[in-house]
Amino acid sequence: MLGWALMFFVLAIIAGVLGFGGIASASAGIAQILFVVFLVLLVISALVGVLRGRSPL
Repeated sequence: MLGWALMFFVLAIIAGVLGFGGIASASAGIAQILFVVFLVLLVISALVGVLRGRSPL
């Protein structure tokens, strides 16, 4: 999921440089949402691992 967020971020940068503002803002918004979802899932996964007695790292 982090890979998808990075892909949309790069797409937003390229679209912004080329002057496609609408596509750039939409891609940046999608990248932000995917990054937040990634972070939430990471924290949940780490907590479940700790509660089960496994090290998250």
